[in-house]
Amino acid sequence: MQTSMGRRLVLAAVAAASLGMGLPAQANEFPNRPITLIVPFPAGGPTDRHMRILADIASKHLGQPIIVDNRPGAGGTLGPATVARTAKPDGYTVVQFPMSMLRMAHMQKTAWNPITDFTYIIGVSGYTFGVAVRTDSPYRSFNDYIAAARKRPGKIDYGSTGIGSSPHLLMEELAEKAKVSLNHVPFKGDADLQQALLGGHLAAESGASGWEPHDESGEMRLLAALEDNHKQPWQDVRNAKELGYGVVSLSPYGLAGPKGMDPAVVQRLHDAFKKAMDDPRHTEVLTQLNQGLWYRSGADYLQWAKDAYAKDKVLIERLGLAANTK
Repeated sequence: MQTSMGRRLVLAAVAAASLGMGLPAQANEFPNRPITLIVPFPAGGPTDRHMRILADIASKHLGQPIIVDNRPGAGGTLGPATVARTAKPDGYTVVQFPMSMLRMAHMQKTAWNPITDFTYIIGVSGYTFGVAVRTDSPYRSFNDYIAAARKRPGKIDYGSTGIGSSPHLLMEELAEKAKVSLNHVPFKGDADLQQALLGGHLAAESGASGWEPHDESGEMRLLAALEDNHKQPWQDVRNAKELGYGVVSLSPYGLAGPKGMDPAVVQRLHDAFKKAMDDPRHTEVLTQLNQGLWYRSGADYLQWAKDAYAKDKVLIERLGLAANTK
């Protein structure tokens, strides 16, 4: 009788434990300390500005602070690469995942794989790109800029946020279609890029909407948009496709963590950031940056990344930028 009773008590305890394990203990307790969000671009740029607002809102839903840690360099790949190599898959380190991550692995040998070494959490937004010059530039139009490049092959420069970044590849694709050679100057992020252009050290920049406040203040002039959607206050500026070059782009980004994260922790992070994305404060900062929502669940974001990774391999090989694997 006692043995039978003891067996029933053991079975009941196991069943209760099983019911309590609908979420692993780690997920039930997560988060119980601050979370670090690595931003792979310098403080002060549009990405940093966006991520700080998003993190602040999401922290309210998670009940813990989210600390932004800027790790610029290598075209936006240094921060995510550090996460892949060193971060524990416990959910306490996440990273803004730029599209350059899907390209750099095709352009040089890397210690990480952008598909298999990360856990995709949520798709968030996409950059608005354009080609801008200082207001006193002799280039009054994008065609003026291209005409100058034809006269001086390889001498007319432009800056971008790094080798393999979307602004870099967009300009190289434009140069290919225009049959010109441009001199690319990489920077760590938009803030550094703006300073160089305003200081007269560059002929032009290809970048995200960090140029917009300077365009509005009269310090810069937008020559061409590199995306399809014409937004205020520069809807009258033609995009590169309309100018006859057939190049437009949306460069989506989201949040990721190291591989091997607990799916329940991923879901907790996803849900908190999704609520933050729907917050009016987040909508406001996207409006200021001329960006839209690009929501994707973790699974959909991963599938998009796989498709983009394969597509970009073809582009990079065509542009002659692929790594020499021999």
